[in-house]
Amino acid sequence: MPKFDIDNFKKTWQEHEIQPKYNSDEIRSMLNKSSRNYVKYILAISIAEFLVILGMNFYYLFLGDDTNSYLNILEKLGVKNNENLVANLSHLYFGLKVISLALTAFFVIKFYQNYKHIKIESNLTKLILQIIKFKNTVNYFILANVFLIVLYTIVLGIFTSWALSNQNIELTHPTLIGFYVGLLLMMVLSVVLIWIYYRIVYGIILKKLGKNLEELQKIEIEQA
Repeated sequence: MPKFDIDNFKKTWQEHEIQPKYNSDEIRSMLNKSSRNYVKYILAISIAEFLVILGMNFYYLFLGDDTNSYLNILEKLGVKNNENLVANLSHLYFGLKVISLALTAFFVIKFYQNYKHIKIESNLTKLILQIIKFKNTVNYFILANVFLIVLYTIVLGIFTSWALSNQNIELTHPTLIGFYVGLLLMMVLSVVLIWIYYRIVYGIILKKLGKNLEELQKIEIEQA
């Protein structure tokens, strides 16, 4: 029986040509399907968010009153509640809700269109461009929600100034500064929480989608 030589065995094993398990077309097809699934997940999450916002708006419209908390703040600033004030604040809240719903609905439609456009039979360059476009759409969606928080803060600040001026109320500087500093801090905190939420929920999926994009770009370079 010949003596077993580990060095010769290792050399023979290293020289053995390993055939790739999948070719480029098969890898591209798998990455394509995987990318469509990630887009589908984001689409499902955005639809769920839209339904939650819609449900909250219907709740406050028929069962609750989301203006009470802000009216309490105005009372502490010396503003007296009256029908005109309550009506204007209700109209303001309604307008902000419509903007929020419209913006979310717009991006739900965009996500759905992106999902439909990512097709398995697409050529590689077109597929890469579709994935990049979808990632940009998600980033715009995150920025749009941050913009909404900033918009809410600015609008409520302007409304408060109007209410004070309308009732000829002059606050001392510390009180006025304290109110607007508090409003600003609430905006910053809300923006940070929104940013963290979207970076966790959407960021995980976008990270995986980004890896797919890198692999597809490598295949495109190899085929060039």
